Amino acid sequence: MFIGLSSVSLSMLVLEPMHEILNKYQLLLQGLDHWFADCIEQAGEQINCQLGCSACCRGLFEISLLDACLLQQGLALLDTNTQNQVRNKAHKRVKQLQSIWPDFRHPYILNRLPHDDWQEMPEEDQTPCPLLSDNGHCLVYAHRPMTCRLHGLPNIDISGESFSDDYCNLNFTSGDPLVLKELRYPFRVTFSSEFELLANFAEQLLGSRQLELDTFIPSALLIDFFSEDW
Repeated sequence: MFIGLSSVSLSMLVLEPMHEILNKYQLLLQGLDHWFADCIEQAGEQINCQLGCSACCRGLFEISLLDACLLQQGLALLDTNTQNQVRNKAHKRVKQLQSIWPDFRHPYILNRLPHDDWQEMPEEDQTPCPLLSDNGHCLVYAHRPMTCRLHGLPNIDISGESFSDDYCNLNFTSGDPLVLKELRYPFRVTFSSEFELLANFAEQLLGSRQLELDTFIPSALLIDFFSEDW
């Protein structure tokens, strides 16, 4: 049974250890926000990615259970009508996915599907994120997933190690950001901290430390974190 969060904030329902884990995760994400803001300050007009840009808020991509729980916290802060509209969009999207993957059921963990076709999402999929408003703004911007905060810029560690060479083609149209040391960040430490928090979260939720627990944003909004069918 799905527990609606229109009148009760998820943060009031989460058990204290899980609440503490989410707080630590938010601090980790805030560090990435500061990094992104610093990159914009350093690179100026070379970076188009900023609040209000929704060019990449389309299609499907996997997020962690920590991100899923955080999204539900953000959703719970919206007015009831907006929450219902978002959930309706999420339900429709999940039904479409279930026509492709009949085994995609609650708690909507992608890694439990009997195949890995979900890892190759079609790039032409332009379905808007259910959390995208009509004017192109993220309704839960402060609670958006880690990948949304990383997307657009290359993820190069301060050591020079590359975690991702990809960046938005709207950025750095006349230069190579991979050589700019001022855009680097301690990503190895950040990702290690993320994995530790995810393992701790899974242990609280499932009784075992697991890392491969991914879902999509539409399905994340429908997960019942207090269900007994995990």
